[in-house]
Amino acid sequence: MRLTVNGTEHVLDLDPRTTLLDALREHLGLTGAKKGCDHGQCGACTVLLDGRRVNSCLLLAIAHQDSHVTTIEGLDGHPVQRGFLEHDGFQCGYCTPGQICSAVGMLDEVDRGWPSAAADDDPLSDAEIRERMSGNLCRCGAYPHMVPAIRQAAGR
Repeated sequence: MRLTVNGTEHVLDLDPRTTLLDALREHLGLTGAKKGCDHGQCGACTVLLDGRRVNSCLLLAIAHQDSHVTTIEGLDGHPVQRGFLEHDGFQCGYCTPGQICSAVGMLDEVDRGWPSAAADDDPLSDAEIRERMSGNLCRCGAYPHMVPAIRQAAGR
């Protein structure tokens, strides 16, 4: 099968049951996306699939041969990464790749005018950012630092 990851096409010989996460980690050596819960509940495995954030542990790699996958390794120098560094938006770092990929996807959703999830009109209020990022868990509790990091990346 063919899989395009971070702009490079890879030809892989995979069991059809291989998840996208396992293809990335075990077959391509891209270990940024983490295997947390392996049930799509924690967001540690979040990557961008054609620009949309997804839990890669829930997707079969073979089903996404015509898609473009972006991992944390493909976001080198992204404004969200810089924001996380400048605002200390990580602690142990385990969830950070998924948080950053999710934040990049979330900011794209805001730019495309996706409906607000919170009750206010500001698509980048603290409450809105927290709601839109609620699918990504951080056991260290670095959330208060992530919000300003994401806002900085958005230019606010």
